[in-house]
Amino acid sequence: MRYTMFLYNDESAFTEPSPEEMQEQLAVYGAYIGALKEAGVFVDTDWLQPSQTATTITLKDGGKRVQDGPYADTKEQLGGYFVIDVPDLDTALEWAEKCPSVHSGQIEVRPSAMPEGQK
Repeated sequence: MRYTMFLYNDESAFTEPSPEEMQEQLAVYGAYIGALKEAGVFVDTDWLQPSQTATTITLKDGGKRVQDGPYADTKEQLGGYFVIDVPDLDTALEWAEKCPSVHSGQIEVRPSAMPEGQK
């Protein structure tokens, strides 16, 4: 079953990393991605630009509304995700515990609703 792990962090707590810090973070996440691939559960991942670069659109109530920046003013913002294919929620939670983001924010684990073979 596919699960998506949404990585939420408080963007206001981040500072621009030095080149050395960026290399360290890339290595940490690279190792995590390598572990997911080695286990055969990796499907996809992405690292997102900060929420202030987002654009939100809706066609509710008969009109189009386009809004720059994040839709919700919250403490933590979506910064990236991992999609994994594992047997059950317990296994998905085990992988979420190993994700480096768990130490600086929250990880929401949600099962896919897409029927098998539809993607």
